[in-house]
This record gives sequence, structure tokens and C-alpha cells, in this order.
Amino acid sequence: MDIAERAQALAQRIKQHKAGIETEEATKNAFVMPFISTVLGYDVFDPAEVIPEFTADVGTKKGEKIDYAIAHGGQVQILIEAKKVNDPLRIEHASQLYRYFAATNARIAILTNGEVYHVYTDLDAPNRMDAKPFLVLDFADIDATLLPELAKLTKETFDLDSVLSAAGELKYIGQIKRILATQFKEPEDEWVRFLTTRVYEGAFTQRVREQFLPLVEKATRQFLNEQVNDRLKNALGSPDIILPVPTTPVAPVVEDGQANEVGGDVVTTEEELEGFRVVRAIVCSEVPSDRVVARDTKTYFGVLFDDNNRKPIARLWFNRSQKYLGVFDENKNETRVPITTVEDIYGHAAHLRATAARYAGVREPIAPVA
Repeated sequence: MDIAERAQALAQRIKQHKAGIETEEATKNAFVMPFISTVLGYDVFDPAEVIPEFTADVGTKKGEKIDYAIAHGGQVQILIEAKKVNDPLRIEHASQLYRYFAATNARIAILTNGEVYHVYTDLDAPNRMDAKPFLVLDFADIDATLLPELAKLTKETFDLDSVLSAAGELKYIGQIKRILATQFKEPEDEWVRFLTTRVYEGAFTQRVREQFLPLVEKATRQFLNEQVNDRLKNALGSPDIILPVPTTPVAPVVEDGQANEVGGDVVTTEEELEGFRVVRAIVCSEVPSDRVVARDTKTYFGVLFDDNNRKPIARLWFNRSQKYLGVFDENKNETRVPITTVEDIYGHAAHLRATAARYAGVREPIAPVA
């Protein structure tokens, strides 16, 4: 397996088991050691490669231990400090990494909770660990652009010089991307002001801010969806694929972005329509897009194959504070997966494609005549 496949395998393992992990030690056994062995390729049972409870006395600090040291070419190259899964990582957690970084030959330090990995080096001052990581890898949402850099730390292709030469660029690109992601989810006043003043000639008052805040949020969501849809179309080699707003039985979205009422008590929101377009864009690699149909109900928004209730592709449970994506197994049993944004649906693309492919290849049995 290449590093992308190994990373996805660990991501799936974390997703399945992290709810049952309650201690730091369990986190190390369940997630950190598989990261070292499966993803990075080091033998966790070979003390010449992986040294648990690594000790390097620093000044007056005697007997302190760091969770793991990884050696390559006979020298300690990577230090790893682990915390309990689900605990947010803070710079305060890295105090031992700071001390050990200066006392060893290691140029790479990793702070992790088993799911998120903060990777540090010494860009700001020689032999002194930076306050900010140059690489942040989140196994709940893997950034594929970071995997080639992570591959340079693996046993088979270890290339410290290449990592360090790219670290400066990675550090700032990563920070900028995380800032953009935050602004796209919850725009700050400065971001709203920045965009508003480029399209609105009047004064930026509180009333104008309140008017443009939802417009900025809507525009950024639509921009992201359009970019993803364009990439999907290019990947499928079908530039002429059209992803229109569904016409059955969902009403079109009005300009002001308010919800539309369909069939009296059924309310269809723009977010549900966006979710439908995402699902259809994903599965159109397996089935014709015109066979993927939307059907809204009072409790969920359904995406069906051939407008057949017995062939559900997905359900969007968006009419609640916690959103869920409903996916189906081979027996059509539904599993609700919590999601935060419509874009999170792309993380379940393989499952959705498999569901659509099953329906495309199976003919429904003919019911016996009574």
C-alpha cells in the first residue's frame, strides 16, 4: 500500500474506535503505535528503531521521559509525545518536546492525540523547537497534499533535508489554509468587511454588516461547491456534466435564500439542495445523473435511485442542530453519520458510489400476481 492507503486505513481505525478510548495509554496503543508502524513503517518492537519511554536528561530535569523516539541510520531523528484522543492539542503539552529537542540530534518533534498530529522543527532558531507546527495532519479530515511530505519521514523514504527545506513554506501555507477554513465556516467581521467593501460602495455600518454576513456565508459555500464540482467533472473526464437544482418534487431556491415550502408542511432548504447536488455529483460516476432523484419529507431529505423508495442512496438529516448523513449497507440498513458541513459528504464518497452501483446492477424482483 502507498502512504495514502495506509493513512486512510488508520483514519478508519480511529473513526471506529476513538469513542471507546479513555486514557492516554490506550490512545498510544490503539492509534499512535499503528501510526508509527503502519503509516511511517518503523518496527515498534525493534528498540533500535522505536524507543518507548525515551530518556534524555536535560539540565536539572532528571529521569523525564518522552513517549517515543524514532531512530533512523543509528540516530534519533523523531520525537513523539502523545496525549489522550479527543483532548485538544495545546502548546503547553509540548514542554517536554521543547527540552528534549535541544538535548538530542532530533530535528523533528511530533505532538499528537492519536488523531491530530502537529509536526515541528527548528525554523525560527537552530536547535530550538518552533512554537508553531509546520505540518498539521488531521486523520478525521486528511489533507492529501500533506501526505507526500509525511512520506519523507517514513522508514523507506526518509529524507530529512527535503522535509526541512519544505518546512518553511508548509508552515505558512498550512496556517493560511486553516485561517481560510475558519473564515469560510464562521466569517469574522474583518473578513466580512474585506469582501463587502469590494462590492458595496456605502459605509460599512452595523446594519450593512448584518445584511452582508449571510451573503458572505452563502457565497463562500457556493464557491466551494462549484470548485469541488468542477474538480469532479474534470476527474470524470466529462466537462459537460450539468448539476442543476433538482426539479422533482423540490421547489427552486428563492433569491433571498429563505427556505421553500413544498407540500404544505415539508420545508426544503438551500442547504438540503446543496447536499443533494453533492451526492449526485459523487454518484454520477456510477449512474446517470438523471436517475438520481430528490424527495423531501417532513423529517429528512431523501436521495433516491430512479425515484424509488426501495432504492435509497442517502438521506440528509439537516433539520436539527446536529446534521447527519444517512448511508445504507447492502441490506438497506441506514447508518447516520454526524457531519458539520455539506462538504463533509465528500468524505463518504466511496460508500455512496458503492450504494448507487449496487442499485444500477440489480433488477428489482417482480411482485407475484395476487
